[in-house]
Amino acid sequence: MPQHKEQKSDLSREEAIDRIWQLAEDIDMCMFVTWDGEYTRARPLSARVHRNENAIFFLVNAESAKNGQLERFPKVTMAWSNNSSYKYVTISGHAKVTNDRSKIEQLWEKTDEAWWDSAQDPEIRLITVAPDESELWDSPGKMVAVAKMVMSAITGAKPDVGDNAKVEL
Repeated sequence: MPQHKEQKSDLSREEAIDRIWQLAEDIDMCMFVTWDGEYTRARPLSARVHRNENAIFFLVNAESAKNGQLERFPKVTMAWSNNSSYKYVTISGHAKVTNDRSKIEQLWEKTDEAWWDSAQDPEIRLITVAPDESELWDSPGKMVAVAKMVMSAITGAKPDVGDNAKVEL
């Protein structure tokens, strides 16, 4: 596994990891990016973030192009974005598609009824991602970030608009 230089941040490695997991859980919807052998493909999915299992889960349809892509190319990237507060997280890892009915039942939420009748729907599959690296961009908020960028434009100094950290998970 390649070693990545951790970025300059006021956060310790442990604080960055905590913040990454928390933001991914809080933001929920992510862009789930796969590779099809020619292009990257991204689609929005609701993430079930379970740090205690070191896993991120997704409920998906059995007949989906992404499932075939994951069989051939299991490395994925997930990107969470909270534009209103300038908070962003990416997590990369290895994904696997299964038909784990017990886990699907455990992860089932009322909102899933928009896509399937129940957790017993035979068309549901489970994608499990084991994360291995992540990056965080965490601003103190839009107003502070904008003010710092304006001051930077006036003074010519580079703005410090929050924490950026790249860590292995």
